Formats: sequence, C-alpha cells, structure tokens
Amino acid sequence: MHGPNGALIASNDNWKESPQRSQIEGTVFQPEDDRESVIVATLPPAAYTVILKGVGQTTGIGLVEVYDNNQTVDSDLANISTRGFVLTGDNVMIGGFTLGGNDNPTRMAARALGPSLNGSGLGNVLADPTLELHNADGTIMVSNDDWQSDPVSAAQLTANGLALPNPKESGIFMSLVPPGQFTAIVAGKNGGIGIALVEIYNLR
Repeated sequence: MHGPNGALIASNDNWKESPQRSQIEGTVFQPEDDRESVIVATLPPAAYTVILKGVGQTTGIGLVEVYDNNQTVDSDLANISTRGFVLTGDNVMIGGFTLGGNDNPTRMAARALGPSLNGSGLGNVLADPTLELHNADGTIMVSNDDWQSDPVSAAQLTANGLALPNPKESGIFMSLVPPGQFTAIVAGKNGGIGIALVEIYNLR
C-alpha cells in the first residue's frame, strides 16, 4: 500500500506472517489460503495505491479487495480503479463493487480507459475498450462503447468532471442506483487486448 506521494505505507506476503494477524484471524477478512495477503490500515482522506504482484515475479489472475471497515465514520470511498491487462473470454477485466450502508440510491459513474494511457508511457494499451455494468444477478444494466455515443450520459460525465480523454474510451453515468452488488466488465472491441484502466466513482 502506497500513499499519495508514492511512499510505502505497509506491505504483506502471507497474512499469517503479518504483525496484524490478530486483527485478521477469525474475521470476514481472513483469507482461505495462508499465502494470500491482507493489510489493515487507518487512513486520512487522500488517494492511495495498492499494488498486487506475484512472489518471485510469478504471474496469474489475482483479486484486490478494498473494504470500508468502519462505516460509522463520516467518510466514504469516493473512487476505486484498477489497471491490468485485458484479454478475451474469462480473462477480461472485472471491477466489482458494493453500494450499501443505507437504503438511499446513489449517483455513480464507471469509466474504461485504454488509448489515453499512452500518455502515461504505457505500451500495448487497449485500443478500443467496451464497458458493461452488471447487477448481482449478472444482468447487464447498461453498456457502452465510445462514451460520446450516449449524449445524456456523456453530458453528465462532463458535468461531473469525468469526460474521457479519448473518444474510443467508454463511460457510464447512472443516477439513483439502488444498494447492492455490481460488476463493471471491460473488454476489447472485436476481441482486442491490451492494458486498460477501469474506474468507478461514488457521486452520491
């Protein structure tokens, strides 16, 4: 886990070897496998980065989860995002999130970036990302390819400072989303592959 200036805050390999083991063991955050990693942290409002990688430069599919562990505190996760390599079939990029804590509907946005990542010095980016938002039943609630193709959603994204840098990138704006579990799926149009970034915003 890194702070807003990039400094390392905490790290873990094998949760039972963590000094925080007593805070993890027996809770819902205890992993099923001893080789998996957990970090517990109390953080002031800011932007943070969690980096997941394999020991010994090994590769494979991994899952990063972020939980608000004290919902009585007057703070919210405002934005979560994940960067990864998008393949095809079961190896597309999946960003899951839960809207909850109360019964009030939420304004939210999701974005899928690919070609504009070239500006960050990345190569082999996803040239034309597509984006789908699924509910807990797996039903597609809304989908998008080229964020400006939906003028209403595009206007709301722009009004909230979330206009995408490239017309080939995808964006979704939804108002009054009910509490529940959702999944944002990023794929490449026509089977394209490459590095992409999925972002999910809580706009309240």
